[in-house]
This record gives sequence, structure tokens and C-alpha cells, in this order.
Amino acid sequence: MVTILFHSTIFGPIHSRRLGTSLGVNLSPNDGKVCTFDCIYCEAGYNSQGAGTSGLPKRENVSSQLEAKLKEMKYAGEQLDVITFSGNGEPSIHPEFEGIIDDTIALRDKYFPNVKISVLCNSTRLGDVHVVNALKKVDNNILKLDSAITETMRLIDQPANPSFTSEGVIEQIATFGNQCIVQTMMLRGFHNGKRVDNTTTEEIGALLKAYKRINPREVMLYSIDRKTPEEELEKVSVDELNSIADIFRAEGISVQVN
Repeated sequence: MVTILFHSTIFGPIHSRRLGTSLGVNLSPNDGKVCTFDCIYCEAGYNSQGAGTSGLPKRENVSSQLEAKLKEMKYAGEQLDVITFSGNGEPSIHPEFEGIIDDTIALRDKYFPNVKISVLCNSTRLGDVHVVNALKKVDNNILKLDSAITETMRLIDQPANPSFTSEGVIEQIATFGNQCIVQTMMLRGFHNGKRVDNTTTEEIGALLKAYKRINPREVMLYSIDRKTPEEELEKVSVDELNSIADIFRAEGISVQVN
């Protein structure tokens, strides 16, 4: 079974196929996973592995570790494109998420003023005003929408909140408009004996309607790139992703395929 990938608060830099040379910030425990989704494709594994014992990193420790790494990279003349909040779970769960974003912006401006700040967010915490405020401050506010049909979304993302729906989150994402990037994982396969497929004509039509409602700056379409906890999933080819993207592009939506 796939387990957590990141055993530190600051990790990398790594090459992101979507964002470039990326320095990661993990606001989840270093020895466990904490997330409001339990996605069947998550490279960090299922939530059942547990939250570990280290707890969420303290705001001051995130800041000090990030500054140390940025200072080291600057004096070494290393390249950096983006600081990315991702890691072993949903970053906006952290109770000091907005303050950490403020600290990160200040450190970015001090050491790498041309670098972007990105947050990979699963969209489950958009009812929290502090989370929304924080996301509006970053350069790349990347919000997840894996299906515009609730039944499919629940199969793929397995939200912890049983009342979480695609219809509801689409309206929340739409409040950002072109201040957000929407990220959609395209996949097919089986989970617990049930067919999972968000590439059907019905699914693509629902996504198109949702994207038009949201009017994001860009849509990121991607598929499985690493081992997943659910073994019966199929990677969607780049050619097929581009064919799907062309449907959206024909309606005036900017789409990046990775």
C-alpha cells in the first residue's frame, strides 16, 4: 500500500510537471496523513494509515524552516519557480493557515521576489473565511474539482463530510472566478467493485457546465502519474486528455494538460 511521501515540513525542491521547480511546504504531520478527502488516487495513500504522532507543524517552525531553505538556495544561486503548499494532506486544515501564507509571502518577497506561491487545495474548506482570504493572497490558487456529479466525486474523492456535494463546491469555487485555477484528475477504473469513470460524455458535459459557471483563470487536466492506493485505476493518455481539453477550449476555457 502507498504510504506518506513527505517526512519533513519543507521538502525539495522537486520538478513539478505542472509548476516547474517547486519548493514544497507540508502542513500535515511528518509521520502521518490528515485530509478531508480520502482520494482513491492519492499518492500519499489512504487516511487509514493514521495521523501519526508529530502533529501539525507550528507556524513559527514552518516560517523558520522555510527561511533557512530559501536563504540556502539564494546564496547557492539555485533556481526556484514556485513555493507549493501540498504534502501529506489538505494544507488549509492547519488552524494558522492564513498566517502561514502571510509569513510565506513576506519570505518570498525577501529572498525570491519573482517566485510564485501555489496552494494545492481540495476545496473542502471554502466555507471558512480565513481559508478563502488566504487563498486570495497567493499567485496560484489551485482548487480541486474531480467531477461535477456528486455521485462520481464521492467515489473518487471520498469526502469526510457526508454532506459535501459537487453542486455546493462549484458555487463556492465560482466566488473566486479568475482568481483560481481548477484542477481535475481524469481517471477510470474500479474501487470496491464499483466502476469509476469521469471521462464519459455525461461527465465531460457536467464539467464543461461547471467550468463555465466558475470562469477560472485556467483548468489543469491531468491523470495518474505515480502509484496509487487503489490498484485498479487506469491512467488516461495525454492524447485523450488533449481531446477532452479541446472540448473545453472550444467553449473559450483555457486548459493546461499535464
